[in-house]
Amino acid sequence: MQIITIDGPASSGKGTVARLIAKKLGFHYLESGAIYRVVALISIQASLNSLDIDKILALIDKMKLTFVGGRVFVANVDVTESLRAEEVGMMASLIAKNDVIRKRLLDFQRGFATTPGLVTDGRDMGSVVFPNANLKIFLTASSQIRANRRYEQLKEYNKNITLDNVLKGIIARDKQDTERSSAPLTYDSSFVLLDNANMSIEETARHIISLCKF
Repeated sequence: MQIITIDGPASSGKGTVARLIAKKLGFHYLESGAIYRVVALISIQASLNSLDIDKILALIDKMKLTFVGGRVFVANVDVTESLRAEEVGMMASLIAKNDVIRKRLLDFQRGFATTPGLVTDGRDMGSVVFPNANLKIFLTASSQIRANRRYEQLKEYNKNITLDNVLKGIIARDKQDTERSSAPLTYDSSFVLLDNANMSIEETARHIISLCKF
């Protein structure tokens, strides 16, 4: 069984690229960030904060999460659009700092690795969840370029959002993700570093597939 991991900072395009690669190769797909965003969303809905660890763990134990056709469902309710909210993203980043929560979700993520193969994206897929993956990519671009991408995604749903606020959010997320003590966003020599600032999604996907040795 083959595993491709695509890690990277917020709005690097890793999710869209990973889904496209999975479709092209006929592999399963796991969006790890969606898992944390779902936990964040149901925690916010329960009026919890990131320090309510025991209560969040209880929610995780009852969580019924499925991925169907690019949509995310919790207890058969489509929450895909709700997961895009900046509040949910920030809460997810805070929750992801906690070792206990990360360990509780680790086996859940690894359960997606089934034949013929898996393409997964996140912030610690290659470093922690699947350290022995066949191909590990670290996908990145400058904070300004990533903010521009994120702004184009969000303005359709939030007419009041500004590019400046999105950039500030991207910078804050980068700081949280790289400085957290538990599984920080990072890469080493076992990864292929890929800056896709001047590449389309299709070009990025084709380049990554060209790196596959299977």
